[in-house]
Amino acid sequence: MRGFYQNVRNGNSFAVINSEIRFPIFKYLYKRPIRSDFIQNFQIIAFGDVGTAWTGYSPYSSDNSLNTKIIGNNQTPYLIILNTQHNPIVGGYGWGLRSRIFGYFIRLDRAWGVQDGVIMKPLWYLSFTLDF
Repeated sequence: MRGFYQNVRNGNSFAVINSEIRFPIFKYLYKRPIRSDFIQNFQIIAFGDVGTAWTGYSPYSSDNSLNTKIIGNNQTPYLIILNTQHNPIVGGYGWGLRSRIFGYFIRLDRAWGVQDGVIMKPLWYLSFTLDF
């Protein structure tokens, strides 16, 4: 989920929706063939992600591990169990750049996460892959 550090939600069940709008800017601006592979494949994108992960019957069930925090362990004489209620669904949105260098696709994204109705500080993501 872009906009968060790894494992913002975890569990044995999950759901995610991702949408991107890609604009190959140089292909639209130049009416003649482009020789540079980097410029020919360069894209500006806008994206949005929504998803969740959970344990138990549903993301909103009381046995979801997101809503339980245990303080203490076997060495302490006490064990505190906090039952909280967080929205299990998180989202992220942002913009990015895509292109290809030496046959590898490179992606640079700037993403803001949304958790419990609060917009988080933006994060940068840099990825190298074989396809978009």
